[in-house]
Amino acid sequence: MPAFLEHLGPAYAAGVPFSLYSVCSAHPLVLRGAIQQALADRSPLLVEATSNQVNQFGGYTGMRPAAFRDFVIALAKEERFDPENLILGGDHLGPNPWQNLGAEEAMKHAEAMVAEYSRAGFVKIHLDASMPCAGEPMLSDEVIAERAARLCRAAEEAASGAPRYYVIGTEVPIPGGATESLSELKVTTYPMASQTVRVHQEVFARVGLEHVWRRVIAMVVQPGVEFNHDSVVDYVSAKTESLRAVLRQNPSLVFEAHSSDYQRPSAYRELVQDGFAILKVGPALTFALREALFALEKIEQEICSEDTLSHLSDVLEQVMLASPANWSKHYHGTLQQQRILRRYSYSDRIRYYWQEPVVQAAVRTLMHNLDNKTIPETLLSAMLPAQYLALRAGLLPSEPQAIILHKIRETLLPYAASGICRLADARWTQN
Repeated sequence: MPAFLEHLGPAYAAGVPFSLYSVCSAHPLVLRGAIQQALADRSPLLVEATSNQVNQFGGYTGMRPAAFRDFVIALAKEERFDPENLILGGDHLGPNPWQNLGAEEAMKHAEAMVAEYSRAGFVKIHLDASMPCAGEPMLSDEVIAERAARLCRAAEEAASGAPRYYVIGTEVPIPGGATESLSELKVTTYPMASQTVRVHQEVFARVGLEHVWRRVIAMVVQPGVEFNHDSVVDYVSAKTESLRAVLRQNPSLVFEAHSSDYQRPSAYRELVQDGFAILKVGPALTFALREALFALEKIEQEICSEDTLSHLSDVLEQVMLASPANWSKHYHGTLQQQRILRRYSYSDRIRYYWQEPVVQAAVRTLMHNLDNKTIPETLLSAMLPAQYLALRAGLLPSEPQAIILHKIRETLLPYAASGICRLADARWTQN
């Protein structure tokens, strides 16, 4: 199944574009919801881990690449989703986690990480060497391409002959959303994107990787989409018109759009029609997870005894205040404004805390309390109206986990409607 990645560029060049959305999360409920959506769509599923999330030292999930692979495959099997239709990717693979180190030391860590991803069977690899390391000025395109080639070689040598597919690109948005106020973003220009392709291709050829270039399938550019804590910059198709010339000149390539969360539903189809065939989604999915859990907590407060309540939102608040490293540099303002951001921000820094033992215990209590109650339809209507409508239509049982998964899948529906690959054809079919 991963070989169909080679068809993304030619399909766009032929005027019949199709797409993949890339689920960037390690939360088991998010992944389970994505797997269920892929089953419903009869589509492959692309799941990606980031360099900060999963690496040879464990990342913030505590998982190395092989462990993350096994974790996702186990979930797929539980949902009766064929692992052959699962595509694993590595996002922002490069020196990003070690920018505080000197360039050579950071690159050695990055090469070891990329090799471990490749060895574990991750087939889609974003070669992201765009960030300066300790003491470095802004990097030139040549240096970025040379470092990307080093990472590519490490992946190829670890792959034992199995094909790996690569994404390049130096205009990489901040993982997880912007940290400043947004009104408009500058779209990557045609000259900048064209130069990125040219320099990478020249460097790959110079270092003996010309045979790999046909498996460079995509480039990250800024299409003018982003979100921050409380606002979203919407996609405007006309602003990428000149940029698309890069794809016409390089028919094996498509664009990859990062930070595509929270866009208007129509924007996803426009993005795909404009050559953005890989659409990254992450915080929007854990945002939906949080909305569902907080809504279920409201229901719990209405129908369960006071002495049995989970107090989930309060537990999360206490944990975030006690361990502020994952939000304090991002959320500013008054104490009240910070509190609102911790709970409700689009950037969803709360996602870093779901794995805390006391938070997991509170979630288990919430689920146990509601599993032992009948959730009144009227309360579901008040707290989760879309899930209420699905329940009334006979499409959803009134079980708390099913409600959460439906809420997560609701976020993926606009992506799935944008032109995803179907499994009915040996290569691909558009929806």
